[in-house]
Amino acid sequence: MAESKSMTKPKKKRNYNHMAYLFILPFVAVFLIFSVYPVFRTLQLSFASYKGFGDIDYIGLKNYIRVLQDKYFWISLWNTVKIWGVNIVLQLGIAFLLTIAFSDIKFKIKGLGFFRAVYYLPNIIAATSVSFLFKTLLDWRYGTFNQILSNFGVSSPIDWLGLPSTAPLVISVIQTWMWFGNSFIMLMAGVQGINKDYFEAASIDGAGRWKSFYYITLPLLRPILLYVTITSLIGGLQMFDLPYLIGTVDGNPSGSTQTVIMYLYKFGFATRPKQVGYASAIAYVLFILILIVSVVQFKVMNKKEG
Repeated sequence: MAESKSMTKPKKKRNYNHMAYLFILPFVAVFLIFSVYPVFRTLQLSFASYKGFGDIDYIGLKNYIRVLQDKYFWISLWNTVKIWGVNIVLQLGIAFLLTIAFSDIKFKIKGLGFFRAVYYLPNIIAATSVSFLFKTLLDWRYGTFNQILSNFGVSSPIDWLGLPSTAPLVISVIQTWMWFGNSFIMLMAGVQGINKDYFEAASIDGAGRWKSFYYITLPLLRPILLYVTITSLIGGLQMFDLPYLIGTVDGNPSGSTQTVIMYLYKFGFATRPKQVGYASAIAYVLFILILIVSVVQFKVMNKKEG
């Protein structure tokens, strides 16, 4: 009896490793359906004349040629670059000044966590609420800003959102207000990772806060600065919600606030009949431009670092 028991083969242990695939299956399915499929579907439609329904008529590279020859596309791109350019300069400038102030060992400012939360707060407010707030504040007849200026002797109210010279600048400033807190948190996290002995040694050698910032902080912050600028560039060139909610799909006044994504939206959703194929081509041209600029920016920053 004992020999028969010893002769029996032990039972194989069940392998439960394959169960892990069941847990990640919902994420993979959602990712493929709502992220991967639209990318390739858009690429397919960019080579076609398609109105959003019916048969797909493939026309080769005609949509891309049309985009490159479309002056209004380039005007929209230039509007986007101008709005983003002012925004990134102001955003990084304020973030750097705050980083210098909070990281300076001479100031010893307390309550960093509180200020982080306060500065980041505009970033979590919905764009619809932000646009409604500033449209109310900047109203040329009853807005708070014009009422304040009238108290200082400015007789004629300024149409902040109705002039081509001021509307893009206003959007840039609003974007700065919304995003400088995010940049400040990123830069401050990088500064806190720098060894404090560098700053103490520089202070002992008589270096001021600006020299310490230029020769110590800035070089060591270059990787984070690269991340902030590239992500800001990608987000800036895809700007849609704030200019659309403050203005119109045509980028009024005089098309000065029409971004590339608003121009894409007009052909893909607002025009009748829809020009989905052309809108898809605009999306991929924009993708290629963002990719080229990001690669160049990455190379330049890494070259400086080396």
